Amino acid sequence: MDSALRRRLIAVAAGRSNADLVIRNAHVVDVFSGTVKKADVAVVDGYIAGVGSYSGTETVDANENYLIPGLIDSHVHIESSLVDPASFANLVVPHGTTTVIADPHEICNVCGLDALDYMLEASEALPLDVFFMIPSCVPATPFEHAGAILDAPSLKQRIDHRRILGLGEMMDMVGTIAAEERILEKLAVAEKAGKLIDGHAPGVEGSDLDAYVAAGIHTDHECATPTELQERISRGMYVLLREGSACQDLQNLLPGVTAENAHMCLFCTDDRQPKSILESGHIDNHLRIAVASGLDPILAIRMATLNAAQCFRLHDRGAIAPGLRADMVLVDNLSDFTVQAVFTQGERYQEPVDAIEVPVSPSVSGRVDIGSFSEDSLVMKLESSLVRVIDVVPGSVVTNAGQAHVTVDSQGVYQNDLNSDLVKLAVVERHNGTGNVGLALLRGYGLTEGAIATTIAHDSHNIIVAGDNDADMALAVTRLSELGGGIIMVHNNEVLDLLPLPIAGLMTNKGGTYVAEKFQVMHDIAIHRLKVNRTLDPFMTLSFMALPVIPHLKVTDMGLFDVDAFSFVSLEV
Repeated sequence: MDSALRRRLIAVAAGRSNADLVIRNAHVVDVFSGTVKKADVAVVDGYIAGVGSYSGTETVDANENYLIPGLIDSHVHIESSLVDPASFANLVVPHGTTTVIADPHEICNVCGLDALDYMLEASEALPLDVFFMIPSCVPATPFEHAGAILDAPSLKQRIDHRRILGLGEMMDMVGTIAAEERILEKLAVAEKAGKLIDGHAPGVEGSDLDAYVAAGIHTDHECATPTELQERISRGMYVLLREGSACQDLQNLLPGVTAENAHMCLFCTDDRQPKSILESGHIDNHLRIAVASGLDPILAIRMATLNAAQCFRLHDRGAIAPGLRADMVLVDNLSDFTVQAVFTQGERYQEPVDAIEVPVSPSVSGRVDIGSFSEDSLVMKLESSLVRVIDVVPGSVVTNAGQAHVTVDSQGVYQNDLNSDLVKLAVVERHNGTGNVGLALLRGYGLTEGAIATTIAHDSHNIIVAGDNDADMALAVTRLSELGGGIIMVHNNEVLDLLPLPIAGLMTNKGGTYVAEKFQVMHDIAIHRLKVNRTLDPFMTLSFMALPVIPHLKVTDMGLFDVDAFSFVSLEV
């Protein structure tokens, strides 16, 4: 803030000048003192001048609604909304979210620093203030092929950007706890720049947790139990309570939040799809869940605003007070939190009449190269009929490691049995044309007489395809290659439906409503035509089967991976 603006702000605060905007007749929530008071809020050039009694050029009558600070999502992958940053802003701002701390881990695994530059440019001048944590694990592990490698020298090239707050979630827990040199070099980049380090430590406890925190890790969003939440807080970590489309941990964690430790608790979505946002909301949904579960409303608001701002050193926001950004939300009450109006840096948000398709940048398009892939690449040869299988856990990205007896022909080739509830799963490398194909068997997914494939396959985002026959699986993969990425369903050699994702094979520029409507149609086809297990999200479930940092059994383009042992295992037991 320059001196001229500061001088004007002081003059309005002191009552010597009129404000640009005054919000009158509001019940203002004070997250500092934990109180609510009826007052005017004066705004000057996007900043709050004062809370009291003021006059202004423009007046908005709050009609005795509650005025709360703009909500902050403390950890989100914008790519998981399947839309570009501008479309994402138009999804979440109407729900009161005015700031997000985004980790572009997904797109950077495809396009490297080109992706980071794209996300920074595409998120400029939006009604949503977007900050980033530069991805720390690209690739996430050495057990898969990604489209890029971000080593310490790469991170150093961008770490000083004003909208990069630090190093993104350090998913390589094993390397961190072992103090591997390549990890220490990355941590040092953030430390030398005076920036933060996000964590990702599911199941880590005891001395391992001590070692992880000693590495300089500041946060964790992977808590699953109140005990884990409290263990992390006791070590000085901020805990991000997650409620996304795939992982819904908020209600499980709330019993661990107390008056004494709540200042270390924030809200995040991590991954949230357009349908979830349009139907249930964004961080406003966290508020509803928290209050309905018995959390004090002002404490919940503090977790959604001030705590997040303090955690990420965003000292210009997070509360309604003189000198802070005028990011504010009018809600009807402190239980439903139905949004009446949103102000981002003093400007009232107006939803666009029509979605504007921003042209796809060449730097992040056309990123699919499957090399010599063919239907023969999907042939599964076995030396035994007793095999390891990936067991789906409904509602979770965790899988179980199971076993099954399967049919093998005289050539030792796996034969699908429609009565076994098993389907073939393949991950096809799509970044470097290596021809790598990792094979596995998936149980509990359903799916008969067809295949589903997608270029969204966390974290390296190769093509993942599930099917009960090789022909449909191969067609799905080949068609996705021609599209440049997306999601596709095939049945008896016919494409039933598809969603092109031209931005790195992860996102579209057609807007959140388009994606939500398209997903509903495709979801119905997957359940009713392809007989996918109706308790699952057909596409999100599939996308997490290649994530080799979440227990217990996964598959990458390099083969079947035992996350607990952190090593590859054979298909045969």
